[in-house]
Amino acid sequence: MIAAMADSARSEVFAPGMLRGRVAIVTGGGTGLGKATAIELARCGARVVIAGRRAETLKAAAGEVLKSIGADAGEAASGAGVEGAASGADGGDAEGTATGTGTDGLDGRGLVDWVAADVREAADARRLIETVIERRGRLDILINNAGGQYFIPAEGIAPKGWRAVWRLNVEGMLNMSEAAVERGMGGVAARAGESEGAADATRAGAARGGEEAGGVIVNVTLSPHHGMPGMAHSGAARATVEALTRAMAARWSDRMIAVTAIAAGHFDTEAMGKYPDTVRAGMARSVPMQRLGEPREHAWLVALLCSPLRWALNGSTITLDGARDNWFGPWPPPGLTGGTGEVPTEERKGARAGGGGPA
Repeated sequence: MIAAMADSARSEVFAPGMLRGRVAIVTGGGTGLGKATAIELARCGARVVIAGRRAETLKAAAGEVLKSIGADAGEAASGAGVEGAASGADGGDAEGTATGTGTDGLDGRGLVDWVAADVREAADARRLIETVIERRGRLDILINNAGGQYFIPAEGIAPKGWRAVWRLNVEGMLNMSEAAVERGMGGVAARAGESEGAADATRAGAARGGEEAGGVIVNVTLSPHHGMPGMAHSGAARATVEALTRAMAARWSDRMIAVTAIAAGHFDTEAMGKYPDTVRAGMARSVPMQRLGEPREHAWLVALLCSPLRWALNGSTITLDGARDNWFGPWPPPGLTGGTGEVPTEERKGARAGGGGPA
C-alpha cells in the first residue's frame, strides 16, 4: 500500500519536481478535467489551489488530490471560503449556490488548498487572486478551466442563456487573467525597482526556457471547431477565448507570461452524465479512435504547457480531441435527433422558461 501511494505521488510523464516551488490556481478544480489537472500539477511539484463555487465539492476534491499524491491530508490540506453567495448568471442558480465557510486555512503550509469564489464576478476573481498571493507569496500558473454550457438548439437559446454562457466562459477567464496580471504575475514588469540590466537578464533567461521567469496562463476551450448542434452559444464563446488567448500572449509578452489554450474534446468525466442519452451514446463514435479521452491525458498537456516548452507554444491553441476536429465522421451521431429531426434540449435543474445558466 505504501509503495502504491509513493508511485501515485509521481507524474507518469514528467521529471520529478518539474514545477517545484510554483504556485498554481485551477478554476473549476473540484471536478472532472480541473481535478485531474490539479492532481498532475501537484505530482509535478506545484502547490495547487483549486477554485469553484461549491465549497463542499472543493473540500472533497482537495482531499482526493492529496490522496492521489500520497500526502497526509491532515498536514497538507487547507481551505479558505470566500464569504458571500455565488449566484447564477442572471439571478438564477446555474450550478448550485455556494457560500464559503469563512474560515482561513491558507496558512502557507498546504500542498493543496481550495477557495470558493465565482470567477464570473470581477470582485470575486480579484479576491481569489489576492488571497493566494497574500498567503503563498506568488502566483506562477493560472489554469482557466471553469466553463460550461447547456444542450439546446441554436434557435431555442434565449438572450439570457447566451449571456450566461458568455459570462462563465469568456468573462470568467478575463476576470481571472487580468486580476492575476494586475496583482503581480509576470517576472519582469511585476518586479518594482528592478534595474534595466536585471530585467534584460530575466528576459534572456526566459528566452532560454528559464524556470523562474514570468508566468503561465492556460485557457481551456472546446473542440470541435467545425460546429456542433446544440452548442452554438458555447462555440461562439470558446472561439472568443481562443482569439483572446492570441491577443493576451502578445499583450503580456513584456511580462514573460506565456498564454496558451487547449481545445478539449470529449473526455470520460462525470460531466458527460448531464447530456441527453442520445448525445452521450454518440460521443465516442464521433472520434476516429472510437473512445473518449482520459482526464489524465488532458492533465498531461496542461503540465506540458507549464514546462519550459511554454515559450515556444505561446499564443497557440492545441486541440486535444483524438482527431475528432479533423474528421466529421458520424456527427451528428446516428440517432441524435431520435428520428424527429430535432436536436434535443437538455433538461436543466431549476431552469426557468426562456433560458438559464449553463449546467
